[in-house]
Amino acid sequence: MEYSQLGSSDLKVSKICLGTMTFGEQNSETEAHQQLDFALDCGINFLDTAEMYPVPPRQETQGLTEKYIGNWLQKRKCRDRMIIASKVTGPGMLDYLRGGTQLSRQQMEQALHESLQRLKTDYLDLYQIHWPARKTNFFGRLGYQYIEADSTSIEETLEVLADFMHAGKVRHIGISNETPWGVKRYLELAALHNWPRIVSIQNPYSLLNRTYEIGLAEFSHRENIGLLAYSPLGFGMLTGKYSNNARPEGARLTLYEHYSRYSDPQARQATDKYVALAQQHGISPAQMALAYINTRTFLGANIIGATSLEQLEENIRSIDVKLDNEIVEGIEAIHKQFPNPSP
Repeated sequence: MEYSQLGSSDLKVSKICLGTMTFGEQNSETEAHQQLDFALDCGINFLDTAEMYPVPPRQETQGLTEKYIGNWLQKRKCRDRMIIASKVTGPGMLDYLRGGTQLSRQQMEQALHESLQRLKTDYLDLYQIHWPARKTNFFGRLGYQYIEADSTSIEETLEVLADFMHAGKVRHIGISNETPWGVKRYLELAALHNWPRIVSIQNPYSLLNRTYEIGLAEFSHRENIGLLAYSPLGFGMLTGKYSNNARPEGARLTLYEHYSRYSDPQARQATDKYVALAQQHGISPAQMALAYINTRTFLGANIIGATSLEQLEENIRSIDVKLDNEIVEGIEAIHKQFPNPSP
């Protein structure tokens, strides 16, 4: 396993981070613990979760992912070996959680308290805002339109995060599904009030969605903010398992057809090209897609997910895959032909 410093923090994280949003939905607690054991044995020390997980979010399963991780940490007695990241839910999507989620002080304090309880720990290494309170472009939304809405300000949210750090409940803070303006605002307010700086941004990044490169990659370099790349396989599309309109039993896009972000016609055409390129060079399509991300200079960690140990091993082993110039040139040629079909 390879490790790197996460942004300006003192966290030395494995470049492969284990995503956990299937725990409690597609994976039982026993399966979750098997994945966690395997990941730990492979040198992974970085876990990403969220209070709203598993996905798809449902009232009856909310919090199960953190609970499964907490039980594992307690059973394995390995809390001091792991870097645990979780997220507080943004507003507007889950009416059943706290009567409608907001990034207010009261709600954030409750969210953190309950996450710590479920995870059976007294601190988080990284606490992230899952998505912005304001109306803006995230989760694939295109065509920017300014919408004036009554929402919690970034200043209020960051002050609460700063208080969490001062209280010792959170070691570092990060954001997710953010825009360049949002990153700039967090940095400005931290400097103005002498509050902690964000050390990471968790945004989508894959061969099907490289929009991070347009305005955010430069922030990663110049401000030392690590990208935590999520959906690096585009909900499994880039494995090739959905090629020719296949619907494998138990696969995410088979079970949850409404998740269409990575499966429109252009994305399918691009995926077919990427899969063919990998096969031409005798490597796994999934490993090629992940290996490309692993080598990005702005990467903090690549968040993988799996529903089986076989998938998990294949994804983790991507850290050992080195792409030669011919493969990289092939990837760039496909990207030029199909730029960001799944933003």
